[in-house]
Amino acid sequence: MKMWSGRFRQPLNTEFERWQRSFGFDRRLLRYELAASGAHASALKQAGVLSADELISILQGLEQIGRGSSASLAFLDDDEAEDVHHFVEKQLVALIGELGYKLHSGRSRNEQIATDLRLYVRAAIDQLREELAELGYAFVDRADQAGDAAMPAYTHLQRAEPVLVGHWLLAYVEMFLRDADRLADCRQRLNVCPLGSGAVAGATLPLDRVLMADKVGFDAPTANSIDATSDRDFAIEFVQAMSLLALHLSRWAEEMILFSSQEYGFVELPEAYSTGSSAMPQKKNPDLLELVRGKSGRVIGNATALTMSVKGLPLAYNKDLQETQESLFDSADTLLRMLPLVTGWMKSVEFRFDVMQQAAQSGFMNAWAAATYLVKRGVPSRLAHERIGKAVQLCLERNCELKDLLLQELHSLSPVFGEDFKESLTLPAVLAAHDVAGGTAPGRVRQAIGAARKKIQSLREEAHAHA
Repeated sequence: MKMWSGRFRQPLNTEFERWQRSFGFDRRLLRYELAASGAHASALKQAGVLSADELISILQGLEQIGRGSSASLAFLDDDEAEDVHHFVEKQLVALIGELGYKLHSGRSRNEQIATDLRLYVRAAIDQLREELAELGYAFVDRADQAGDAAMPAYTHLQRAEPVLVGHWLLAYVEMFLRDADRLADCRQRLNVCPLGSGAVAGATLPLDRVLMADKVGFDAPTANSIDATSDRDFAIEFVQAMSLLALHLSRWAEEMILFSSQEYGFVELPEAYSTGSSAMPQKKNPDLLELVRGKSGRVIGNATALTMSVKGLPLAYNKDLQETQESLFDSADTLLRMLPLVTGWMKSVEFRFDVMQQAAQSGFMNAWAAATYLVKRGVPSRLAHERIGKAVQLCLERNCELKDLLLQELHSLSPVFGEDFKESLTLPAVLAAHDVAGGTAPGRVRQAIGAARKKIQSLREEAHAHA
């Protein structure tokens, strides 16, 4: 029996009936539907709708449904259930008889799905933040292991200045920490309870909304029943936060693909996360990286699809909102599967420090340090820039590096050059020159590694606290 069939005289078109069902994808919300239903049952008891014995029967029935779903996936096969709410009602009535129909007193599926989705997103955020902590540790560990190894940093995909390998890896840690913060911010904002909102105007029974919110771990009830039943901001915000995380993972994947190519040679692909070619025996392909890059586009696309599903909807609930679920689920699934694999890849990858170090010492990447040498001796910055630019041009003509120029040649550009100039061009000196907070000087990077570890530990503890 449909939950709404009393007003209708004709059955649904068979194809339409199958097409409009959501149980095929919203059955994953079962655990949250059961939790919310238990909270609602407690409020019904307090409101005098259920007796103490009836409440016990309903709660035991809900618990039995949960055990059944955990024991067998076949339990969730139901060709008649419209959605997860209908499924629970059917199962409950089968277990405890017509008393099961009482559970729907004073509530609407509009508030139920709004509650279930908030519970789902909250749990997914906690899982994602836990995975981000593990990923952050993998990056920080590799940064620590890199020690004083250097590499080129790039702007415009052209070699710019040398940096420590650890400094480069910590740049990604900062991205992932921001992602974790965005998810936490989303979690805080979504953690209010729609139960008691009814279909649109609020429950028709004197339900204790604070009690229901507390039962499912929400901070408070929602403030407005119209908004509560139609709001999907939390889902949009969540998927948009995931799209930024996916974007960061895609940037990482692209850089690793480049650096693993023979043209760069900075990275040796881990065989456990790579595949070969069916035609070319010598190939080792960066498939994990390419799939991360490709699937990131899918998550970003889901954010757009979800937003477009909602943009033209009048208040309050509309069936269009059913379309927001699959984009939400797919994005969370994609990232929750992806993050552990990226963590494993980062733990396994081999950095070719010798190649990186060599690349960090050629191509005039010490030019800004050379200009700084002049600035420290009183030459205006703009003039120092010009003098070193001319020195670079001279080197290009002679196919040499700045350190190879003779002192008299340098004096033709500026009389302040001294014998100590070449010392300022060495890789250790250039790295040490960036001795500011957030810079690549070795001491600063060691401090940054320690600070990142503390942040990631706090993230891990927060995630575990919600588990």
